[in-house]
Amino acid sequence: MSLIRQVWILIMGTIVLAGAGSVAMSIWSVRGSIEAQLSMKNNDNAQTLALSMSQQRGDRALLELAIASQFDTGYYESIRLLSPTGQALVSRRAPQALPQGVPAWFVGLVPVHPRAGVAQVSSGWNQVGTLEMRSQASFAYADLWWSSVRMTLWALGVGVLAALLGHLAVRRLRRQLDAVVDQAEALTQRRFVSVVEPSTPELRRVAQAMNMMVGRLNQFFSEQAQQVDQLRRQASCDPLTGLAHRGHFMALLASFLGRDDGVEATQIVLVRVLELAEVNRRLGHLRTDEMLRSIAAVLSAASPTQPAPLAAGRLNGSDFAVLHPLSLSPQALTEELMQRLRTVLHGQPGVAIVMSATGCPRDVAVAALMSSVDRALAEAELAGPFHCHIDGIDEAPVPGGEDAWRRALLDTLMSARLQLQPYPVRDARGALLHLECPLRLQLVEDGPMEPARRWLPMAQRTGLGSDVDMAAVALALTAITADHQPRGVNLSPNSLGDPNFLPRLRARVIAAGETARRLWLEVDESALQRHPEALDELCRQLRPLGVRIGLEHAGERLASIGRLLEAGLDYVKLASTWTGGLGGDETRRQWLRSSVGMLHGVGLQVLVEGVLEQDELPALWAAGVDGVTGPAVR
Repeated sequence: MSLIRQVWILIMGTIVLAGAGSVAMSIWSVRGSIEAQLSMKNNDNAQTLALSMSQQRGDRALLELAIASQFDTGYYESIRLLSPTGQALVSRRAPQALPQGVPAWFVGLVPVHPRAGVAQVSSGWNQVGTLEMRSQASFAYADLWWSSVRMTLWALGVGVLAALLGHLAVRRLRRQLDAVVDQAEALTQRRFVSVVEPSTPELRRVAQAMNMMVGRLNQFFSEQAQQVDQLRRQASCDPLTGLAHRGHFMALLASFLGRDDGVEATQIVLVRVLELAEVNRRLGHLRTDEMLRSIAAVLSAASPTQPAPLAAGRLNGSDFAVLHPLSLSPQALTEELMQRLRTVLHGQPGVAIVMSATGCPRDVAVAALMSSVDRALAEAELAGPFHCHIDGIDEAPVPGGEDAWRRALLDTLMSARLQLQPYPVRDARGALLHLECPLRLQLVEDGPMEPARRWLPMAQRTGLGSDVDMAAVALALTAITADHQPRGVNLSPNSLGDPNFLPRLRARVIAAGETARRLWLEVDESALQRHPEALDELCRQLRPLGVRIGLEHAGERLASIGRLLEAGLDYVKLASTWTGGLGGDETRRQWLRSSVGMLHGVGLQVLVEGVLEQDELPALWAAGVDGVTGPAVR
């Protein structure tokens, strides 16, 4: 039985006992008062009648007449004149009157027995007898009954008021207790949250202790996160500009080209500072470094007409690369970048740049793509300073604007031309953890199954992203029902921003019953910043139903440990960008060990995606990774 219910039982029991005891004591007190009054009346009437009868000098007829006259004019139950030997000389008796409007059970429960009035009747110095009088008690029962009714109603009114005050007090206590209980439940779900300390001293001490524990955990993991982030920068960033160094940028590019889930078609732009060695000699080391940092700031920043790039890196001393979505016009993109770079380089005599751009088709290897964009950059360099050369750009699978895309997506969903592409996620023993299942759509009838990077950006732009995610979840649950294999589905962060998505998803999961316990849902790491409240709500509503929730493509924002502590996730899937090439890079291995240790410290399972070669597996297992996916385990 809950504490609140016990408190309520205690309060209501106290109110009922106090009310019943008060009414009972009041009834017994009134009954005693009525009995005393009736006894005094009986005695007074007996003394008066006895005095009158003593003047009749013992005449039997006159005595009978006096008793009859008193009996007929009064309201008596009996009047008797007894001889000194106890024999009844004169006796008048009436049947006991029934009280009007008084229940029989009340008469039996609260009997009224007043004492009879007794007086001596004499004739001169001779005793005639003893007079005994009893009044009817029916009117006393009526008064006692209605007095009891009024006292009971008052007691009920006071009891209702006391119950209302008790309800307010219990509700206030319950809010404080619920806050402490919610915090405890959050801790069991690996969500480390603080609560406002309640005013109740006992609960305040509990809340203080739990808040102190959460605060220490946050401080501990924040310190760990700072160390991990510092290692991440050392392992991935150019020390001068802060951009990704060549190895990390190439890993980012390979990741974008190899992902099936939601990365839209991309284009790469190369920027080269011409004759950097001569510029360094002429301007000096410090001014040249400042100029390179200014170029890096332009390439990595957003503008009023263009969003920030997907990735930016410094490939060598003079070459920079940026990765942008293909939804931006290549001509407009390069023209604006060139104009902004001209502005930054204004006042730096003799400093010039060239630029090239090309699309990133998914079926082209990274080396071939870089070779192509390098050739385009060479052509731009031949054309002279501040020139740009744009190579071929991949075409969209559906021609036309948003209306054409909307029609194609709706037709695809209505015709159920979609499928899940399963990829196993395995642990160090080779056991299957779940099947990672990115969704593919056949946008054109009898056409190829397109990965998400080809259609998801337009699905989000047309407002159909959440419908596509719901279709993927439905497919996964159907497949789980068929073969009982756990499956993971990617959800778009934009779907979390749809207020109708989570209620629909929860209803679908509840309808699936036990099947939902084999469902894994994962969202991009960017959801920690873009939709943190929706991510928290997703965990709160679905994890109690057995669904496992995780982050995918993680690594960049692991320093946001506070959000990880509050979200209540089950696992984190690290991007291959951060785990490739571990064999020859001690800094990366150290970062991975620290990250895995930090995530394990908050009870999160750590997986790695996109592992290409089996030679990479020993280093991953040695770092404590719980599972991997990619060509190495297929």
